[in-house]
Amino acid sequence: MPEEQLKAFWEAVQADARLQTKLRNVTDPAVVAEIAKAAGFVISADEFKSPHSDLTHDLTGEELEAITGGG
Repeated sequence: MPEEQLKAFWEAVQADARLQTKLRNVTDPAVVAEIAKAAGFVISADEFKSPHSDLTHDLTGEELEAITGGG
């Protein structure tokens, strides 16, 4: 389920300029998790911290960086 939430959140970010704006320049995984929660997703900060976890292995480094505010 968390993997599905992460992928769904990524898709929502790609489609929603408001989410993109909220995430711009955010580097703290806890803040990203709060933004995701406010958007209706259940994702913990830890899931954003580990690009090597099972939850994030299907996303590219660029996608992960974009979600966490690096892109």
